[in-house]
Amino acid sequence: MFGKLIGVVIATVVIAVIDLTRPFAVPFFIIALAAVFVIEGVRVVPQQYAWIVERLGKFHEVLEPGLNIIIPFIDRVAYRHSLKEVPLDVPEQVCITRDNTQLAVDGVLYFQVTDPRLASYGSENYIAAISQLAQTTLRSEIGKMELDKSFESREEINRQIVAVLDEAGRTWGIKVMRYEIKSITPPESILRAMQQQITAEREKRALIAKSEGQKQEEINLAEGAKQSAVLKSEGDKTAAVNKAQGEATAVRLVAEATAHAVEVVAEAMGKQGGQQAANLKIAELYIRAFSGLAKTNNTMIIPSNLADVSSVIATAMTVLDKTRADGVGAPAPRKPS
Repeated sequence: MFGKLIGVVIATVVIAVIDLTRPFAVPFFIIALAAVFVIEGVRVVPQQYAWIVERLGKFHEVLEPGLNIIIPFIDRVAYRHSLKEVPLDVPEQVCITRDNTQLAVDGVLYFQVTDPRLASYGSENYIAAISQLAQTTLRSEIGKMELDKSFESREEINRQIVAVLDEAGRTWGIKVMRYEIKSITPPESILRAMQQQITAEREKRALIAKSEGQKQEEINLAEGAKQSAVLKSEGDKTAAVNKAQGEATAVRLVAEATAHAVEVVAEAMGKQGGQQAANLKIAELYIRAFSGLAKTNNTMIIPSNLADVSSVIATAMTVLDKTRADGVGAPAPRKPS
């Protein structure tokens, strides 16, 4: 403001010194002074911003977005605040866990100015204040946990830090939206031990899976052998039953055929010439039997009277007569027509 006034005064003096422009010195001074007052008195605040105006060094008002008028030389814009959500990187720091393990932890903090007046006069530097408080709270929360728990409890740590910072940020005119841990880095020796533990755990799971597979394979083989044995026994049983039924059927058919043959022979013998036919058949069988013995065996059985075939036939006929007399092979009586 004062620089602009000094510039106007110097320009007016220069115009007044020159003879040709001396008549324009006073109008120029008035117009230039009015322009300076307009420039210094009109303020256009962008959207999502808030400007703090001090009047004679004391807080006067907060300029809202849009066109605003202030009094030059008396009012001045002392602070400019963004009302947007601002990300803030929290520097990496070393934290000690409950089991005395050092961890390098860093994070990012998201905050927003909610009260421009408190943000201007509540703290000299609210950004540095919340950054330092975030680091302190992080060390405190990590110190309550053991190493394994700290890796699993990121969400819990984030909530605790946000709660503490939001409580403290009320006096600074800011609101902490959220805090996120970006990385947790343990020492190299801890990393190697963790890698060995992970490798051992994976090998353990692989061995368990392999043993379960072998167990299931043996169970499947045993189950298959059992089913095969059962099916084989059922097949053998069915085959034996079928064989027995076949043999029984064969015996029955042979018996029926034999009985029918006996009936036919008995009936034929009862007819005219049947006796002579039977004698001829017996003599034929007798001669065929001795002929077969001569072809298949070196030892030959010779009857006492080989030429007396009639005696053999007579003996056989005696048996037939006895059978017919007993009624075993007699034909069934015919029904009268």
